[in-house]
Amino acid sequence: MQVLENISLKTLNTFGVEARAEYFVDIESENDLQDLFSDDKWRDYPRLVLGGGSNMLFTQNFGGLVIHLKIQGLSAEIEGNDVYVRAGAGIVWNDLVNYCVDNDYAGIENLSLIPGSVGASPVQNIGAYGVELQDIFHSCRAFEISTGKIKVFSKEDCAFSYRDSVFKSSFKGLYIITEVTFKLSKIFKPNVSYGAITEELAKRGINVPSIKQLSQVISHIRVSKLPDPTTIGNAGSFFKNPIIAESTFNRLKSQFADIVHFPAGEGYVKVSAGWLIEQCDWKGKVVGNTGTWKNQALVLVNHGHATGDEIFQFSSSIIDSVNAKYGILLEREVNII
Repeated sequence: MQVLENISLKTLNTFGVEARAEYFVDIESENDLQDLFSDDKWRDYPRLVLGGGSNMLFTQNFGGLVIHLKIQGLSAEIEGNDVYVRAGAGIVWNDLVNYCVDNDYAGIENLSLIPGSVGASPVQNIGAYGVELQDIFHSCRAFEISTGKIKVFSKEDCAFSYRDSVFKSSFKGLYIITEVTFKLSKIFKPNVSYGAITEELAKRGINVPSIKQLSQVISHIRVSKLPDPTTIGNAGSFFKNPIIAESTFNRLKSQFADIVHFPAGEGYVKVSAGWLIEQCDWKGKVVGNTGTWKNQALVLVNHGHATGDEIFQFSSSIIDSVNAKYGILLEREVNII
């Protein structure tokens, strides 16, 4: 383990924007974290934990220590029909998904092709196509910075909610997740609640999909809608789908009958942020070096030489536009650095 100085982060964030870290360190084990924080200098120093860099936007250089998690390890333990899969924080998320799909471990297939790493998945309770991380989460190991000890968090401890957890709120910056255990199943119950899945299965003539077939369909849908970060910089969905009161939704629906929405619990409705943005004529728009993706207005892209601040200002224009038309204030899902 070696702490480096003045390191470029351009290849370590999926937006591909240039930013530099004052200090940088690769972490490959829990012991590395204990060694790092045994030096009092780093315990109180500004820090940023970086996994796949797929959910953040650097608007400036980072004046502190970037901790790049590269902890590996992937194994499974079967108890009856339950399968407990343990994965190191540095494992690429889709590598984990493929491992589970190839072994017929069910429950994670709807989360295929989400960018990022395993360690980041509980922080914002990632989700897609009717499944959230909390649905398959069992526990995680996390390094407590103040004590240097490892703590195990259960699902209840994490207080998951829509794109949120204690690691984004009350415990933000206090722990570093090192390993996650997922509870999957040998019994496959396909979740095809999203219309796009049903449509694609029908196109392929599949009535009852296998785990692999459902994963392939999910991956196909994502590729058709979302740009590949290796060819055009992006961080996937930039905004959260707003959750609004049912009374507010009813008022909006009387004005905009085709508003795209989903149930969000008693008294609340989740509205499609992508639909709101598209209705404000932002889909596929290019402004300078940035813009929205041609196939999905929810995705902001770097057309080659955008700065993080340029992308941030563009996102602010979208927020203002949607708020002016619908009275809904969009919230960024991407972490702004």
